[in-house]
Amino acid sequence: MTATRHPSGTAQPADARLARELLDGLTEAVLTTDETGRVTMANATAAALLPEITVGSNLASCPVAALARAVAANAAAFDTEHHGRRLHGTRRQLTGSRFAWYVRDVTEEHAQADALRAERSRTAFLAHAGSRLGLSVHRDQVLLATITLAVPYLADVAVALHRPAVTAEPPTRWIRYADGEPAPVTGLAGATLTASVPGLAEALAGEPAEPGRWLDAEPADLAPLLPPDFGAPGTVLVSPLLSADGSAGALLLVRRAGRAGFDRREIELAREFAARAGAALGTADLHGEQAHLAQVLQASLLPPELPTVPGVTMAGGYRAAGDSLRIGGDFYEVFPHPHGALFALGDVCGKGVGAAVLTGRVRQSLRTLRLVERRPLELINLLNGALFDAPEATRRSQLTTLLLGSIDRGPAGLDVRLAGGGHPAPLLVTADGTVTPVPVGGMPVGALTVARFTETRVHLDPGDLLLAYTDGVTAARGPRGLATFGAARLHAAVASAAGRSSAALVDRVLRAVDDWLAGEAHDDIAMLALGAPA
Repeated sequence: MTATRHPSGTAQPADARLARELLDGLTEAVLTTDETGRVTMANATAAALLPEITVGSNLASCPVAALARAVAANAAAFDTEHHGRRLHGTRRQLTGSRFAWYVRDVTEEHAQADALRAERSRTAFLAHAGSRLGLSVHRDQVLLATITLAVPYLADVAVALHRPAVTAEPPTRWIRYADGEPAPVTGLAGATLTASVPGLAEALAGEPAEPGRWLDAEPADLAPLLPPDFGAPGTVLVSPLLSADGSAGALLLVRRAGRAGFDRREIELAREFAARAGAALGTADLHGEQAHLAQVLQASLLPPELPTVPGVTMAGGYRAAGDSLRIGGDFYEVFPHPHGALFALGDVCGKGVGAAVLTGRVRQSLRTLRLVERRPLELINLLNGALFDAPEATRRSQLTTLLLGSIDRGPAGLDVRLAGGGHPAPLLVTADGTVTPVPVGGMPVGALTVARFTETRVHLDPGDLLLAYTDGVTAARGPRGLATFGAARLHAAVASAAGRSSAALVDRVLRAVDDWLAGEAHDDIAMLALGAPA
């Protein structure tokens, strides 16, 4: 293709038709201007995107305001929205004082970028919500997290209605949080609430409802659910809070009249959020049931009030494990008889419901067997046999360390017979502060059908004390992984209470252990002190 020389000095294609076809084939709008700023050429894309700009018009006064401002300010680029499309234009200088403007339609690019940002925002919201809900183990915590997370990201007001523990009763409690309110508000729903809110009955039954306006609802019925100055509600989305056992309640997301309604992606996001909240409610309900069961079992395992035994001073001490769900197996019992008393202190192996069941079996067996046998060695053998008489399924992991003792009043003090089943040796502390372990030994009860148990005897003079304890005392570990409380510290605490009462001895040891723990979690602790009055 040959070229000719234009009067201005620039080389132009000899075939002007071909040049025009090349320009019209571009996806960008191309506008060229002369030295006076008038349009000398506009390709086909420019005619489609900018129909108001024609050849011969002055760009500085063209109807496209952003482009006109850019020309007047001698700017090199502009962005604007025109005829519903988002445009981005850049300027390139040609020879002389002539310019070419390249205008590109960036609507789809912006839409994709907006969609990506919105998706990232939704993903971040769900991740944050999942973390908050996952850390909430109580029902009230889950409900509070649900409504505060939803506002203002999903709605201006969030109301959670939750079913009571008895599913036969209607859902009557609700908790609300509104944008701008200092704190959540709770209340009781009226009898007409379910019928007043469209879609609520379906959500409580586990069926999602489509979002809509409260056109048919009576303002008087809805007023308790909304802040006093909220005004007429706009779009409302009702979603079920589904758990593994069915609907645990419903979540109402309310937007003000001036806010846009829920689009498809927002509905999906709200449904997913409600599903996660419902799952968290189910987990919280299960945790609550387990905690209640643990509390009931723990209460049944607490040591009983010690009886009064003439001529014997006694005191017991007990510290349950820090976690309410870790049901322990430490216990002590005292059974008076005409000449003194029979006592037991034990530690069942394991934690949880299994340990609680075994603790109950051991204590009940002792209560029954002591009616026919008071001698400690014979009694511990009978108890071992009774445990092995249980069905196979209940004989697994039934080890119990046990200390059985018989107290008989003598003319000068107390005679104590001790039978051991793998339990820590009790400590004898005399009035002058001497602390002596009383070795008993023996094998844990329930370990073998033919087990070896031992018996020993000790005499308590007036003023002497005998302390029996579980290994939770010596194994208590202080903060930051410090060493255990240990036998040496226990001996020192016991010696410091020499010459005092049984209650003073127990109190001294418990305070020493508490100081060492400094609030850290610990195993169950049980101890029983007895002595001959001075």
